[in-house]
Amino acid sequence: MLDEHAKLMTFFSQAGEVVGRKKLQKMIYIEKKLSLPFRERYTFHVYGPYSEELSLRVEELTNLGLLDEVREDKGHYYQYRYRLSEEGTQFLSLSTIDMPDATPVTTSLNEQSSRFLELLSTLLYFDHLEGEELKQKVISVKPKQKFTDEEFEKAIDYKQQLEKLVQ
Repeated sequence: MLDEHAKLMTFFSQAGEVVGRKKLQKMIYIEKKLSLPFRERYTFHVYGPYSEELSLRVEELTNLGLLDEVREDKGHYYQYRYRLSEEGTQFLSLSTIDMPDATPVTTSLNEQSSRFLELLSTLLYFDHLEGEELKQKVISVKPKQKFTDEEFEKAIDYKQQLEKLVQ
């Protein structure tokens, strides 16, 4: 059990700060799809792939003081910021978890918008489809997002860039 927590803590040590729960969900999902050793199970929800297991692990790490969570009131919603705490850094230094250094991938993903990561993770969720069929599936499950052809092309190109970073 703690191995999966340590993997998540390693992710935060490489990411620095992650702003937004949706962004966090998408980043971990994308890294999992890129064959990084995350084991959380995902299902498809309103904002794309979502893992209840990931949410619970983040909550556990926060409750243990290993992860700092800052809740910001944005008026009509709350935004959450996450980063590894000092205690988390100390704990991780004692861990023997074998996690690859994915810093370039994690940093790159963290620089993207939540909207873009939502598109990319949705494309990856339906990666058993190809070409126009994949695009139409994403459009059908996310009609309110109104993703453009340019956004689809950018997401597909970006996925290929990420794949090169993890090789």
